[in-house]
Amino acid sequence: MTALAGIADAAAGPRQADEILLGFTVALRAAGVPVTHDRASAFLEAAALAGLDRARATYHAGRATLCGSPADLERYDQVYEAYFDPGAGLPRRRPAPPAAATSYSPLPENESGGDGDAADEDVVRARASATEVLRNRDIAQLSANEKARLAAMFATLDVRLPVRRSGRLRPWRRGHLDASRTLRASLRRLGEPAELAWRRRTLRARPVVLLVDVSGSMSAYADALLRLAHRVGAGNPSVETFALGTRLTRLTRAMGARDAERALIAAGEAVPDWSGGTRLGETLKVFLDRWGRRGVARGAVVVVFSDGWERGDAGLLGEQMARLRRVAHRVVWVNPHRGKPRYAPVQGGIRAALPHVDDFVAGHSLAAFAELLDVVARA
Repeated sequence: MTALAGIADAAAGPRQADEILLGFTVALRAAGVPVTHDRASAFLEAAALAGLDRARATYHAGRATLCGSPADLERYDQVYEAYFDPGAGLPRRRPAPPAAATSYSPLPENESGGDGDAADEDVVRARASATEVLRNRDIAQLSANEKARLAAMFATLDVRLPVRRSGRLRPWRRGHLDASRTLRASLRRLGEPAELAWRRRTLRARPVVLLVDVSGSMSAYADALLRLAHRVGAGNPSVETFALGTRLTRLTRAMGARDAERALIAAGEAVPDWSGGTRLGETLKVFLDRWGRRGVARGAVVVVFSDGWERGDAGLLGEQMARLRRVAHRVVWVNPHRGKPRYAPVQGGIRAALPHVDDFVAGHSLAAFAELLDVVARA
């Protein structure tokens, strides 16, 4: 870090020093650290306040302004050592990497619908990046290339499983008095008073069950929903995944594969009725008979991914949803059409199920999936 002290002397002026520091931010961005324009500006201001002749202060100014998570700190140190060459005394000049082409989607020119008076000229017009636009777009309307880009973005979803208090107690610094441990400690001191021992209930992951409708009406969303199930279930033994169609198929083992593509291939081989009909009532009955009261559904957060189209008896679906509600801790219904304008739950299946649902949420985009995971985490 001593090489940084020579920037202020070697640079022809503040402008050249800023160019050197901005080059460092470009190198960080190329290494995968999400350095935004605001963070780069904050870094320049912090470096100016710390003084470019104080290498240690400038180094910590960069860590504080350019790193957004603990995962960025290691890459920051690596890029710092590579960019600022201690042997040369100045940072090595490197050509800036070509900026990735970014498309923008401007907001409407006149959001207020007024007559364009002087006040409208002060409105700040935002532009959303292509990535942010893709997060909010309906998955069914994406092209093959856009779906491939979206598949890589599932890794950004924050998965937090719900927890519950277990019956087991463990020592803790406060909580309930542990009379047995307190008495044993006193006996070891020959009856002299000992420090009070405390204990509390431990926290355990609450079971989560994902029921994914893979019928023909859900074919446009099935791939993305299974990717979401893999993101939630991979490496989490408390998560169970099933496919719903004309029959019930358990996909927990397939979703346990580390690679998402391999998991989807295994799921496709396991499901015999892909893009077939929908008998939600019958498949839910099979699920509850085998996995209900004494199985994984008891006390679990059950998430049903379906548009509610039912070819069978809607009354049977309502009965099974009532059974599920009595067994599960919470029932969440995810409908891809829920987030679309002018949507109304008029299908017979969804109308029969809604009275027994705790949360009715959208599931048509990556942003909607992020909101769903937040609902599950708070269940």
